[in-house]
Amino acid sequence: MSHQILVFYGSYRSDRMGIRLAEFIVERFRRRGDAVELIDAKAVNLPMLDRMYKEHPPGKAPEQLERLAGKIRDADGFVFVTGEYNWGVQPGLKNLTDHFLEEWFWRPAGIVSYSGGRLSGTRSATAWHGTLSEMGMVVVSSTIAVGPIAETLAADGTPTGGGGQALERAFPRFADDLIWWVEAAKMQRQRKKPPY
Repeated sequence: MSHQILVFYGSYRSDRMGIRLAEFIVERFRRRGDAVELIDAKAVNLPMLDRMYKEHPPGKAPEQLERLAGKIRDADGFVFVTGEYNWGVQPGLKNLTDHFLEEWFWRPAGIVSYSGGRLSGTRSATAWHGTLSEMGMVVVSSTIAVGPIAETLAADGTPTGGGGQALERAFPRFADDLIWWVEAAKMQRQRKKPPY
């Protein structure tokens, strides 16, 4: 059975290496038969948060917000691919995420982190865990952490070296964990209306 998965990526930098990882995740989910879309915060290019989607009168939100809100509501699960900036999260991805709230509710999310160094963005992943939980998502316990990214994925996204091999081994468990929760949440939403 195909599942609707949105993969979010948030770097606005000119020479973005994390896009390799985001595209790897998208491609691997597609191999499994899932319907996956990459949501690139830089391409969406939302303004700095002033008014959340829900704060616009019905039908009056800017088109890009309306379209993205629909995609989020229709998704079965999410993957957040995040780099680490000074022990924290990427502002572009955080800004995109903060434009929405109820649209995220009652669906699972997985976190994939990366960095140019050996810590693989794990501090960013830790920060995202609390944020996504607060926004109504169930964050799965399986994660993927990649670093150094330049030694793990080539420019064309091909896994390389020991890091690439580790990434290939880590993905199936990560995907299985996320999809288990996707299916559980989907069945529960069909069985019973969410409490709020």
